[in-house]
Amino acid sequence: MLVLLVFAFISGLVTIFAPCIWPLLPIILSSSATGGKNKALGMTIGIGASFALFTLTISYLVKILPIDAESFRLVAVIVIGFLGLSLIIPSLNQKLESWVSTLSGKMNISNVKGDSFLSGFITGASLGIVWTPCAGPILATIATLAATRSLSIDVVLVTLTYVVGVCIPLFLFTVLGNKLFTKTKFFSQYTGRIQQIFGVIMIITAVFIYTGYDKTLQANLLDAFPSYSQYLTALESNPQVQDQLDKLSQPGTSILPKKQVPEFVGITQWLNIDTPPTMASLRGKVVLVDFWTYTCINCIRTLPYVTSWYEKYKDDGFVVIGVHAPEFEFEKKTENVENAIQDYGIAYPVAQDNNFATWRAYNNHYWPAKYLIDVEGSIRYTHFGEGKYEETEMMIKQLLEEKGTAVTKETVDLQDQTPQFDQTPETYLGLGRINRVMNGINKVGKQNLTLVPSLKEDYFSYGGTWNLEQEYAESIEDAVLVLSFRANNVYLVMHPAESGDNMVRVYLDGKQIDTARAGKDVQNGVVKLDVDRLYELVDLQGDRGNHELRLEFDPGIQIFAFTFG
Repeated sequence: MLVLLVFAFISGLVTIFAPCIWPLLPIILSSSATGGKNKALGMTIGIGASFALFTLTISYLVKILPIDAESFRLVAVIVIGFLGLSLIIPSLNQKLESWVSTLSGKMNISNVKGDSFLSGFITGASLGIVWTPCAGPILATIATLAATRSLSIDVVLVTLTYVVGVCIPLFLFTVLGNKLFTKTKFFSQYTGRIQQIFGVIMIITAVFIYTGYDKTLQANLLDAFPSYSQYLTALESNPQVQDQLDKLSQPGTSILPKKQVPEFVGITQWLNIDTPPTMASLRGKVVLVDFWTYTCINCIRTLPYVTSWYEKYKDDGFVVIGVHAPEFEFEKKTENVENAIQDYGIAYPVAQDNNFATWRAYNNHYWPAKYLIDVEGSIRYTHFGEGKYEETEMMIKQLLEEKGTAVTKETVDLQDQTPQFDQTPETYLGLGRINRVMNGINKVGKQNLTLVPSLKEDYFSYGGTWNLEQEYAESIEDAVLVLSFRANNVYLVMHPAESGDNMVRVYLDGKQIDTARAGKDVQNGVVKLDVDRLYELVDLQGDRGNHELRLEFDPGIQIFAFTFG
């Protein structure tokens, strides 16, 4: 953990050199022209505090509050624009200071002026909301865990350490800017005009943020200075850091003291059952609650065990309840879930938890996740992720025996498909959780991208014209993706276009993939998309190693995430 904290701090320190922060520097400089160290400190803390708060809590806030996440950016735009206007119009600035002073007097806060700590904090807090730093592996992992509401003390510590690293050079920059404008005779003669110029800059910046052009500007700067993105990636991609990042979200197993189980709440649709079960109706039975989603390869590999346990012990008072919690929007469709139930031979009840109400009731963070409940309605055992099948089944037997049921000693005889080797981690392709991409993308919308010629291990690159959305990337024209991977199997979650051939051409190590190494969804080197689902692209038949996968897409195909086996 210490290694990760050190690298998070260093990454924060070098952020001052990042193109992504350059659009904010004029605003920081303009505020520094009118205040001393107190205002500089306020602005620095404001940026750090609001950035950390919104990075860690935005997914919670949009669930609790009936507002869109972009509303926070709009508030920040209004604040920045108004502060810029107050620098241009002296009378407005005086009225603003008078109003703030009156309000602070009522709140017993002293010395609140335009050059005060609070003034700087308000400006900084607004900037922290709209600022999107150039994300390396550390920040990408934090964003992913925050988006799935999988926070922990360690994640918070890493985020705060990164923020402290960012704030130190920002504070020095602000203080030096203040000295430049207040101590230099040339600038001090024209303080009023300089403030007005910076006021114009703040208003222009607010307009850029409102229109989304700030993200376009950041992306263009990254394209102009690609070396920073490559340096940050290299800094954070050493094996020690990657190992620590994996541990941040590593699932596990636990045998628990008795803990009362929550009800199934907020279920959109029940499948495979006429009368929805309640915890009262399940009292007296041993219940396995299995959180899954049908495009998750880790979930898919556990299903043969879950379905086998159900068939083996259902007559002994054992019940399985599958809770389908969708990772992607199209997984909310009942028809798609019904097709998956049929494909995987699921005979037990499945609840569609489209709004993650039951997920939150269980305080769950993982796909897949298993909660084993005894006859008294208490959670006795949990397992997150794949594996531990024999241990889980032995716990099922133990709970059945506790209720007086005699069960056989034999366990289900299936081949464990859990990967036993180090391999490429799950790779998200939409901008919201994008990771391990070499292009330096950080804006939503249509864009022309150039393939990076030399890929790092486990990284990928886009080429051609793509439309990047928060959840997926959509192929537009001459769309190509190249991936460097370590695995035996490669899977990709895809959504077909509404029209067209819906074909994806597959190349492995520079050649069209042959039948011997093609996944089950590839025919003659081509995948023909039919529905929204997980497609198997590569099966190396045990000949795992480092390989390069190239995919060429017809227009209109949406891609979500790679998983590996």
